[in-house]
Amino acid sequence: MARERSGRTVAHLVLATRLKTLREAAGMSRGEAANALGAHVATVRRIELAETSLDEGQVHTLLTAYGAGAAEVTDFLGQLARANLPGWWHPWRSVMEAWQLELMSVESATRIIRVWEPALVPALLRTPSYALAVDDVLRPDLSPAAKEQRVGLLMERQKRLRDQNTRIWAVMSAAALHTSVGDERVMIEQRQALRWAVERTDVTLQIHPQGQFHAMTGMPTVTLYRVDVPEIPDHVVREGGLPGTAEVSSVLHAVTNYRRLMDHVCVTALHPGESKEELE
Repeated sequence: MARERSGRTVAHLVLATRLKTLREAAGMSRGEAANALGAHVATVRRIELAETSLDEGQVHTLLTAYGAGAAEVTDFLGQLARANLPGWWHPWRSVMEAWQLELMSVESATRIIRVWEPALVPALLRTPSYALAVDDVLRPDLSPAAKEQRVGLLMERQKRLRDQNTRIWAVMSAAALHTSVGDERVMIEQRQALRWAVERTDVTLQIHPQGQFHAMTGMPTVTLYRVDVPEIPDHVVREGGLPGTAEVSSVLHAVTNYRRLMDHVCVTALHPGESKEELE
């Protein structure tokens, strides 16, 4: 799968797309824009695809060439300055996976997150104790301090998603309810957290019966991000292989194929009400 380029944020993509729109509205070709910039046409292409950082001087030159007024130039450069600020996740970057760094800005603009989790409780519904117990087993390479930081990051992600009213639609295997992660106290706490979560209007949880063959049988964790920003495509993340690794794609056919698989799993899984009963 094609990976997102690190450093490309939602804000940068929006601004890059806006530059392209302004150029086209001005009736200028990329070649003409490149001449105004004193650069190769490939440079303009890379700027419009956010494949390179947006330099304030270059952006100002292009905006002027496109006939943007003073107020529009000031507004655009102000948005660029804000886009260049470190993301809220910056303090946790040392314990984040490479794919997480690439997706954080997308997650921050996501309105619906759909998850298939084959064996464990979905990460966005985990308690701190459960998340730490998972890392204790799957990430023995990390120090205790790093594991605690990762739990802190997960809790902050959950909080921010609630605050931005992102809907979480998760399908998990019933096996997760019978897989002991940590001690009995951890599992009791996690079950209670799931019971509370399904009462929220922003959470839909479906449980897939054990032993039932379905469209995603044998697949690792898959997450779909639906972004309500016209310039940003939907994304799919397929975790697997070594712990901490994942494949990320925003290619339309890949996202569409996984969405269809997810739709099929949602049909064959227990309905939310029935899933709620499974948690009792």
